[in-house]
Amino acid sequence: MVEQYFSANPESEDVRRTLTVTLQGHEVQVETSNGVFSGSRLDLGTSVLLREVPQLPQSGTFLDLGCGWGPVSLAMALASPSADVWAVDVNARALELTAANAGHNGCDHVYATQCDDSGAPLPQQSVAGCKTMPDDLVFDYIWSNPPIRVGKEALHTLLMTWLPRLKPQGGAAYLVVQKNLGADSLIPWLAQALGDEYAVSKYHSAKGYRVIEVVRG
Repeated sequence: MVEQYFSANPESEDVRRTLTVTLQGHEVQVETSNGVFSGSRLDLGTSVLLREVPQLPQSGTFLDLGCGWGPVSLAMALASPSADVWAVDVNARALELTAANAGHNGCDHVYATQCDDSGAPLPQQSVAGCKTMPDDLVFDYIWSNPPIRVGKEALHTLLMTWLPRLKPQGGAAYLVVQKNLGADSLIPWLAQALGDEYAVSKYHSAKGYRVIEVVRG
């Protein structure tokens, strides 16, 4: 874990900056910083994901896996004002930013939750603005630009921690992964690891990225 955004507590100086970004047709102002994923712009992979995913229902329980400063969480919340949106990350600074960005943009239905190094939610939250996630919570939708560079073993552990929490009948996940960082090999691995209850396929390709769809039931 050599990159700071993989760490629970980044050592880089916390220098805040303001960005204006468009998420699901909404122009919003957000705060970012050093030591979080794509802290100076909206990442291209995230842009591909948000452009290609199917439209969300107005309500439900959604998850942003590996939230960074919160663009996916905010996009979900803005698209679905009656949904509960959970944002998870290992990085305390990222979670503080996500919680603050949600609050500043009127998205009080976004709940930030810190995970441990394996990706499992911590039973008690110590980061400002974070909320403890119920153990039995399941999700209608998971959107993620997962931390591929964390390493294959850690990535597999992370995905197998959260994808089984899709709702049994029709829960769906959309993951964006660069083609040259193993997107095509991840699809058959997920299909084998998750088993026959799940359908795993390439949903879309754009700008060197694959959007992978995982549907349960």
